Amino acid sequence: MPFPRSWYQPLALLSGLGIMVASFIVGWLRWPSRPRYTFLGILMGLWISYPYLIPGLASDTHPLGYAIVLGTPILVGYVVWKDAGSVIRAVMRDPVARRFGIGVGVVLALFFVSITGYLSFFPEEGFPEEVTVVVLPAIYQLVSWPTLEIAIPHLPFIHIPFFLALSPGQVIVVGMLSALIGLNAALIARHWRVEERAGMTEGTAGSAAIVGTCTCGCCGPLVAKIAVLAAGPSIAAPLYWVFVDSASPLSAVFIVGSFVLFTGSLIYSVQAARQPDQSAAIIPAD
Repeated sequence: MPFPRSWYQPLALLSGLGIMVASFIVGWLRWPSRPRYTFLGILMGLWISYPYLIPGLASDTHPLGYAIVLGTPILVGYVVWKDAGSVIRAVMRDPVARRFGIGVGVVLALFFVSITGYLSFFPEEGFPEEVTVVVLPAIYQLVSWPTLEIAIPHLPFIHIPFFLALSPGQVIVVGMLSALIGLNAALIARHWRVEERAGMTEGTAGSAAIVGTCTCGCCGPLVAKIAVLAAGPSIAAPLYWVFVDSASPLSAVFIVGSFVLFTGSLIYSVQAARQPDQSAAIIPAD
């Protein structure tokens, strides 16, 4: 790895503290009337630094950790509702955009749980030979959660193994990312439909920007794993350190960055749609 594990603690603390301070300063100077942005940045900084704020095994079950994870979707949802709620409601009245957004969100949820190993159709060493359903404590994103594990050696009719693990923490993180990406996708679909009906060929830069952010946030872990396998651990160590090693502070930075990136792109797109020369691109109903 590019850095020894002894560096994880100072890097996590410095990164988290830096994000909190930067969020306070930027929020105070740029968005003084929207303190919710500052609070979201401070919460994201706490997410990164939390594993090293509470020493030892106490961090696995500390109330602060649960408050950070459970509070994040509430605060993100409040930000989206305040700054993009009216436009999103108008967009979701378009059945095509709604179905497209839901479909993208569901596919991305399956993608996330598959690349993290929580959903698998491939046998692994030690896979049980009979149907097994257990609930075990497992650490996922900061704290320990009760995790339901289902292992089926052979699914009916298709005769392949099946493994699924579900925990509240996983549902929160995957649900947030999938919902944010699905909403971005619905905005894109609505934008394209209105442009197609109006015969417009310009103004696609905003849609391309949203597609780019979604691609970056979704494919990062997959690209990292492929690089580790293809290039070898010595060449792909930085990617492994960023995306795969759960103890790395950059793993938390990636999760937090995804939340902020998808939320920011959603709000930016909605604000662009509200501009006088762009308001017809998304908001009008069919």
